[in-house]
Amino acid sequence: MNRVGIDIAEVARIEESIARFGARFTARVFTPGELDDCGGDPRRLAARWAAKEAAIKALRLGPDVPTPPREVEVVGSPHGPELRLHGGLAARARGQGWIRAELSLTHTDTSAAAVVLAELAEPAGA
Repeated sequence: MNRVGIDIAEVARIEESIARFGARFTARVFTPGELDDCGGDPRRLAARWAAKEAAIKALRLGPDVPTPPREVEVVGSPHGPELRLHGGLAARARGQGWIRAELSLTHTDTSAAAVVLAELAEPAGA
């Protein structure tokens, strides 16, 4: 069984948040590794924002469930970006039977998008 989440983010909104709130925004939303990987590039940061939103959509959490953005992390690997969940979101994913998640990112100068495909264990007796 699989679940999909998708999101698109406007690069200008990330730029505006950085201009307005600076490190307060970036430290609240992105992990130190994500900030290092992106080198301040708002297009790449927007892609990570979209990945966080796509992962939360794949988790199918209701609006009342806290979803701290730093609990979703995009990390680089030799095979492309990978998704890592931490804390409460990782626990929820395990509880839902997540085995692994695939991530695809893209961006232009104006927008960024991400797709998360989560593979779930088949329920017992299925």
